[in-house]
Amino acid sequence: MIRFLSTLLGRRPRPLQAGALCLHQGRVLLIRSLDSGRWIIPKGWPMAGRTLAGAAMQEAWEEAGIRGRLRPDPVGHFLYAKRGKGGLPRETEVSVYLIDVTAIADSYPEAGRRERRFLPPAEAADLVGEPGLKALLRAIPGSAHPPA
Repeated sequence: MIRFLSTLLGRRPRPLQAGALCLHQGRVLLIRSLDSGRWIIPKGWPMAGRTLAGAAMQEAWEEAGIRGRLRPDPVGHFLYAKRGKGGLPRETEVSVYLIDVTAIADSYPEAGRRERRFLPPAEAADLVGEPGLKALLRAIPGSAHPPA
């Protein structure tokens, strides 16, 4: 409803991306972003012919070489400042989908361009910068930190 009203009042809705929360043996996958080097989860723009969940699965493959069982409903959302072509940040919403990892490839589209790590959820939460993503990671069962 807020998006609809914002559009009527002249504000453009926030861009939406799909993110992959990849779990393997109780650990969470983080990768380095290509532009800033910060720790993030695989994420990207919606794709024609795919659901948002399907786009998250594709991003997990392209950015980190992950295959797995995708849970079709989002486990949460977070906001971050996406830098545009002009360098100005724009608040972007990420809808996050859980992937239970079944395979980790050595060869994948962005291999060699990104560092990837599997970490305990609490440690992963300490490394990411986005408060909403920190909260999602801290809410994973087995995380040492309670949700903020």
